[in-house]
Amino acid sequence: MEAEWERIARELDERGAAIVPGLLGSARARDLVDGYADDARYRKRIVMQNHGFGRGEYKYFAYPLPPEVARLRVALYPPLARIANRWSVSLGLDRRFPDDHAAFLDRCRDAGQSRPTPLILKYGPGDHNRLHQDLYGEHVFPLQATVLLSPAEDFDGGEFVLVEQSPRMQSRVEVIPLAQGDAVIFAVADRPVRGTRGTYRVKMRHGVGRVRAGERYALGIPFHDAT
Repeated sequence: MEAEWERIARELDERGAAIVPGLLGSARARDLVDGYADDARYRKRIVMQNHGFGRGEYKYFAYPLPPEVARLRVALYPPLARIANRWSVSLGLDRRFPDDHAAFLDRCRDAGQSRPTPLILKYGPGDHNRLHQDLYGEHVFPLQATVLLSPAEDFDGGEFVLVEQSPRMQSRVEVIPLAQGDAVIFAVADRPVRGTRGTYRVKMRHGVGRVRAGERYALGIPFHDAT
């Protein structure tokens, strides 16, 4: 697994995103999709078109998180915290992230960020998610994960899109292919890039292209909580 994390770190440094194949098994992915109708699991439902976010909907989980979601959040955080701290040093920032996710959530709670942010997103024909950044308060963890829950035969379109804006350059767009259970780990808002004159900051945004047919479900895992 150490070699896999070396690859993930390298790809995050190079392009701001890395795929983790088969992070979630198909049965567990289907369980999360089947649980979408159970409103008792969630604290809030958002209809995207009501807020100009795109079209479709998503639901934020309530605490306690489903065991599989909680497990992924805790397991992914420590190696990502090492990357996040290295990025902070590269960007000359004072912020540092603790090794343990519970300690980071304590920091969030102390700042009034106590609402869970993991969510399930549901898209139907014509639905999409406009480019955005998931910033929920003062304490923002600079990396997050999205796991595709639907098998390829359930939908058409709905590609995950990442856009990078570098200073004095046109935007770079990357479409990231995912199979059921694959995760993409990506930069939430900023990441460092090494140039000929040193390291500089680029802005990142992500979204989902238009679903042309069927239904697409995804699990989003931000590591900071919301105000």
